[in-house]
Parts: sequence; C-alpha cells; structure tokens
Amino acid sequence: MRVGLAKRDRSRSFGTYRTKVVGALAALLVLPIAAGLTTAGTAAAAPSPALTAPAATQNQGGATVGKVEWLSERRVALWINSPSMGIPIQVQILLARDWNVNPSATFPSVWMLDGLRATDIENGWTAETDAESFYADKNVNVILPVGGQSSFYSDWLEADNGVFYQWETFLTKELPSILENDWRTTQTRGVVGLSMGGTAAMSLAARNPGFFKFAASLSGILTTTSLGMPQAIQFAMNDAGKFNSAAMWGPPSNPQWAAHDPYTQADKLKGVSLYVSSGSGTTGPYDQPSGIPGVSTNYAGMGLEILARLTSQTFATKLNSLGIPAQINYRPSGTHSWPYWQFELHQLWPQLANALGTDVEKPACGASGAIAATAAANSWIGDCVTAEYSVAGGLAQDFRNGRIYWTSATGANPIAGRIAGEYMNTGAAAGPLGFPTTPELGTPDGQGRFNHFQNGSIYWTWWTGAHAVRGAILNEWAAQGFEGGPLKYPTAAEIATPGKAGNVQGFEIGAMYNSANGTYAVLGMIMGKYGELGWENGWLGFPKSNEVAIKDNGRFTEFDGGNIYWSPATGAWSVANGPIFDGWKSVGYEGGKLGYPLSDKFDIPGGTQQNFQFGWITVIDGKTEIHP
Repeated sequence: MRVGLAKRDRSRSFGTYRTKVVGALAALLVLPIAAGLTTAGTAAAAPSPALTAPAATQNQGGATVGKVEWLSERRVALWINSPSMGIPIQVQILLARDWNVNPSATFPSVWMLDGLRATDIENGWTAETDAESFYADKNVNVILPVGGQSSFYSDWLEADNGVFYQWETFLTKELPSILENDWRTTQTRGVVGLSMGGTAAMSLAARNPGFFKFAASLSGILTTTSLGMPQAIQFAMNDAGKFNSAAMWGPPSNPQWAAHDPYTQADKLKGVSLYVSSGSGTTGPYDQPSGIPGVSTNYAGMGLEILARLTSQTFATKLNSLGIPAQINYRPSGTHSWPYWQFELHQLWPQLANALGTDVEKPACGASGAIAATAAANSWIGDCVTAEYSVAGGLAQDFRNGRIYWTSATGANPIAGRIAGEYMNTGAAAGPLGFPTTPELGTPDGQGRFNHFQNGSIYWTWWTGAHAVRGAILNEWAAQGFEGGPLKYPTAAEIATPGKAGNVQGFEIGAMYNSANGTYAVLGMIMGKYGELGWENGWLGFPKSNEVAIKDNGRFTEFDGGNIYWSPATGAWSVANGPIFDGWKSVGYEGGKLGYPLSDKFDIPGGTQQNFQFGWITVIDGKTEIHP
C-alpha cells in the first residue's frame, strides 16, 4: 500500500451552482455558434513542431526560495517568496522520468493550471486526477502552481479579499529562472489548464509570445468579453470565494477585459501548438444520470460545460479565420468535472510531447534480480519507468508509483509516497538513514505506515505526516512501545536544541529530549509547564527522567534544576531544587501533610513562597518555614 497524497472529494471546477443559477448564467450569454470545427477530433492542421527557446532567460525579479519539501521520491514542493505578490507562493514539481538516471540532463516543462476553486493546499491536477502517475514515465518537469482561487492567473488591478494577485508576473517573470537555475528546467514549455485554467492557458500564451510552445484549454471559457460573460464571470468569482471581478480587470468597459480575452488575443497564438476540448453538457460516461434523458445529477456541471462549449466554438471559429491550426475536440457528452479533464490529459499528451520535442512513449525498461522479485511482490508499485542506476553504494530503480533500493547488505526494498518524500528530505540513501531494510509496513494499531532503514525509521499517519526517528531517540521511543507508547506518533523532525547541546523531537503527546543527561520523554501537561518556563533554556534545563507515576494518579518528571509535578486535582507546577524543595521533601513530598504544589514559587517581601494543597512554604532571609 502506497502512502501518498489522499484524493479529496471536493468541487474545484469553474463553479458549483444550483440549477436556477446555471439557467441565469446561460441567459446572460449571447454567443454565435461557431461555423466549422464542430465535430469531435477535427483538426485544422497537424500540431506545430517545437520552436526554439527564447534567447534570454526570464528575469527572476528578486524571487527567492524560502522552503523546499519533498513530498515523494519525485515530487517536491517549493515555497517561493514572490516580490510581486508579497507572500510565499507554493509551486509543486513532478520531476522528469530521467531526473535521477541522467543527473546532468535538463528537461522541458508542462505547467498545469487549476480551476476557479483552487486551494492553497494542493493543485487540483494531483488532488483530483491521476496526473502524478500519468506523468511518471514522461520526460518532462511538471509545474503545479498552488493557490490562486478565482485569479484567472492574471495580474490584478487592486487587492481584494485580503490578497493582491500578480500571477502573470509571478509565472512569467519570477518563477522561470528558479526552475531553470535550480531544477534543470529548460525554456521549452507547455501549459494545460481546465476551466479557469483553460482560459488562462490561452491568455498567458497569447500575452507572452514565445513563452509557451503548447497551450491546451479543457472546458475553458474562451471569450470573456462577449455579451453577458463579464457578469457571468463576476457571479462565478463571487460564488467561488467572494472575489470582485472589478478588482481583477476593472468594470467590463475596462480594456483589461479584452487584453485578457483569448478570443480578442487569438492572433498572437500563431506558432503555438493548440488543443481545445469541451463536452456537450449532456450525461456522459463519468456522470450519474438523473432520470431525465440526457440530464445528469451534476446540474451545475451541465450548465457550465454548455458555456465552455459555446465559447470554445466561438474561439475555434476565430482561429480558423486567422489560419491558426488547432486540435479541436467537441465531445458528444460530458459535464464540467474532473474525470473528463483527466481523460483529456491522456488524449492531448502525444501533441504536447511533439510540441516540446520529447518522446511520446517511455523507452523499454525491465527489472531484474532482487529488484524484479521485489517489484513482483509489491504490485502496487506499477511498471518500471527507468533502468537501474547507482546511488550511494547501491542501486535504485524508479517505478510508476515508487522506487526500489538495493544493496547486498539490505536486499531490495520499495519506498513511495510521503515516506519516500521524508526520506528525500533527509538525504535519501546518502543521508543519515542509509538504505531501507523493510518494505512499507502497517503499524499494529492499523493507523500508520512505516519503513525501517539501516539507521532509523520513518513513520507516517494521515494526521501527523511522515517523520524520521533515529538514534538515541528511536531507541528510547522503541523502549516505551513505539507509537503504542505514551508519546504516540512523531509529529516533527529531530532538531538541535537552541542554545544548549542536545536534540529534541516532537511527538503527539509531548517530546523526546536527548542530552548529556540521556534520552527522556516530557509529556502532556508537564510538557506545557516546561514550555511555559522556557524549555531547556529556562532554569529547569534538560530532563533527567521519564515521567514517573506517583500518588493519586499523579506524575512527575525530573530536570536539571528541579521537578515538575502534575495531578488531576492540581494541574502541573514546578518545584525548584533548593530550600523549598528540601522543606517539602522533609514532610514527605506529595504524600505528606502539604500534598501537591498549587503554584510555582513566587516572590514575597524578604523572600519567596510556594503554595501547596494543604499549606505553603516560605524562605525569608535564608530561613525555611513550613506552614501546614
């Protein structure tokens, strides 16, 4: 079983509306039905060959990468500090098939644009389709911008809803040099978008001549200035996130509407390999029939696909009149929904590959020896996409859904998904974990997954993510029962403690500290009090014991400078080493006449005091007094 990014059931298309809303949108629109180019699969001409790359590298414009996180063995997320938007923008990359086999190679790229309901979590192409596994054997870097709900991937005139979109500047001026300088990406690019992203794919290609060699619109709205369309777009943007289209391009009379309209900008698409598709809005193979002939239960998707069909026909007619070749696909059925866009992704690939100058089919490959036996025993990993290649004194081979590593000492073991991503974050086989020694396994509680490695383990759950545990912290966590012990699952990587020599790793119920004292867990409310007092940099210092059970279901943990005590009746309080602690000890700690502490120590005139359940202790002018 592969641990990966879970698919989510969510509506992320151009809009989600009630039937009456779809009717209202359709009533706004007065569009001519395109003459010609109206049958599925009709093409004006064969796809254009890949063009030469622009001579100059795009200006990075000061953009910097603030964070890099591997999500799988070939999927990586970048958080890019965008000067134009003033916030970090996440961009995920699916790395080319030969990324590891040929580490000096560079690759063309495919940019995948999302729909109107894009989220800040993940691009819809990976959340809703098989794009990740589909591209696994393709020799292109796949660029997946994350976010941009209702943005049309354009530069807005003003801020709205707490954001100031400058997507065109980010995509065409800030992002390219990062991809080219750091991620072995060439200036040969294609763009594929669905719905809002389809509109943007054509608009960006037209507005930035030479930037894209291929552009595909899947159910895009390809005329934005036709009668009623600005109002329809405004309605959709408001529904999708309370955005105002006037902040984007001004009122409908503003020239910015025409400047971003694929129809009015169509003449600038000469030389770009174009692909346009749309369904008819009637019930198709991926729809649930409603009981009314031709009408599915996806009422919103039906109406929206009709709008996409009408605008696509008008756009195609314009291309035909300009003599611009395009592959036009009018499907006989289908609504505005992800299964149809996944289908189109598979259909457009040969044209896209030819435009980018890359191979349509993967080269022949095969597995052998122990790697072949492991692949056969783990059918989920799919077919091979590369030959074997050398890594850190062993071998690896990439498969559609993961990677298999081999050494003579460890044998062959598969790794995939989020566990593979965390493995990459640690340096993979060349990092501190070494090679995997087990396949991915399930935890006894049925909630998590893990791989063991030569020098540690990686554990994953859907709520904690994947985190490596190793060394002394792993040994102590194992002694306490792994995820079945008091700490539960890891929630963070092991890091060095700031200011003092030691290490700490976060877990669900606390943290594990390693220092000169040894390796100990700090849990729950005791952990909360420890943090309140400054962690290891406070007067308590590092822990010197695990949590110890005491009277009335209480607990305590010992530290360099004192202890923290907790009970259900009193909560968590510290007792510092020194006269107060000694006085409390003299009357039997929590089992004596004072009971548990009810406060930390605090200053009083001439000294300090600490309160307990049944009394208090003071230290005044060096003299300790116990008050029952």
